[in-house]
Amino acid sequence: MAAIALGVGLYLFQPWRIFTSSTVTEDIPAAAPLAIPSQESTAEPSAPPASATPSEPTTPSEPAAPAAPRELATGQLISHEHASSGTVRILELADGSRILRLEGLDTSDGPDLKVWLSDAPVIEGVAGWHVFDDGAYLDLGALKANKGDQNYEIPAAAVLGDYTSVSIWCARFAVSFAAAELNA
Repeated sequence: MAAIALGVGLYLFQPWRIFTSSTVTEDIPAAAPLAIPSQESTAEPSAPPASATPSEPTTPSEPAAPAAPRELATGQLISHEHASSGTVRILELADGSRILRLEGLDTSDGPDLKVWLSDAPVIEGVAGWHVFDDGAYLDLGALKANKGDQNYEIPAAAVLGDYTSVSIWCARFAVSFAAAELNA
C-alpha cells in the first residue's frame, strides 16, 4: 500500500522537476517580404516612363523589406507560486497574425504548465495564485521551456480586448507560477 501511495505521489508532484530545466530561444517570426510588381510583370507592354531614355536599362524592383511586428500589448511577469521573471509581448506580424511572446523567461520547471491569456486581475502574493481559472481564459498551449524566448500563436478569432493578463498556469495543481498584466 505504501508503494502505491509513493508511486501516486511521485506521479502527481514530479519532485525531480525541481532539478530540471530547459531553454528555448525562438526568433520573432518573419513574414514573407512583399514584392512591388515591376513593369516587366504586366501582361501588356507599356510605354517606358517619360524620364527613361532608350539607353537606360529598366530593372525589376527589389522586394520590400518585411514590415516590423507591431507591439499591441506588453507586461512584466511577477512571481506567484515560483520565482519568475521575464517580459510578455503581444505582437501583430506583417501578415496580420498575432503571437504572444515570452522574452527572457526564467521560472521553475513544473508539471503540465500552460500559457494562458486571461481576464483575471494580476494580484501579487498568494492571493493571486488561484484567480486565473475563475473567469475567461484562452489556453495558448504547453509552456515550451522554463527559460528563454518563445512564441505562442494567438487564434485569429480571439478578441484581445477580452483579456487583460497572461499566466503561466500549472494545470495539475490549478496554480499560477507567474503572471503579467497587459498594457497597450
